[in-house]
Amino acid sequence: MRNGKKNGQLFKRLLKTGYSKFMNQQAITIVSGLPRSGTSLMMKMLDAGGLPLLTDHIREPNSDNPRGYYEFERVRKLDKGDHEWLKEAHGKAVKIISELLKYLPPGYTYKIIFMHRKLEEILASHQIMLNNRGMPDDGISEEEMKRLFIIHLNKIKAWLGTQPNISVIDVDYNQLLIDPQPYTQEINRFLDNRLSVENMSNVIDHNLYRNRR
Repeated sequence: MRNGKKNGQLFKRLLKTGYSKFMNQQAITIVSGLPRSGTSLMMKMLDAGGLPLLTDHIREPNSDNPRGYYEFERVRKLDKGDHEWLKEAHGKAVKIISELLKYLPPGYTYKIIFMHRKLEEILASHQIMLNNRGMPDDGISEEEMKRLFIIHLNKIKAWLGTQPNISVIDVDYNQLLIDPQPYTQEINRFLDNRLSVENMSNVIDHNLYRNRR
């Protein structure tokens, strides 16, 4: 009788483990953060590591992102209620800026890799991008933009903490470039040990780190 009980408990544990692994494989991986925070690099790393991506290549590489943006155009319409495409994203990674995360529908499981970068570098990179496109700046001072970014990041962090279907891992872009191994290993564990951490590290190109502060 005792053996039967132990076998039943073991069977339940195996079922639970298998179900957990299945759910991890079916989760939608999201690379997020502020614009110019290293999200394209992380998408490239996931691609090299062996995780399928959801991209459409509509936005082509340019001088601001010579290795590509890794974007999916319909993401921009999340705030308009366009999220049917999420059915295609199971087991894949898609890039979504932090401002749009709050529009994710609740019927999916999400694993978010949230990129952080020095705000001074983000602002410098954004300004260079505007200059390259011949666009005027928005007239907001750097200090005010930093203040607004901090408020936004605090709000989105608080919101993410209340979502039972979302798990988050934070990645410091600046530290990632200095020592990628701890981050690649942690990301691999976060995504159920499905990635090649060596391949992820090998695609980091320090020559593209051009807006240092």
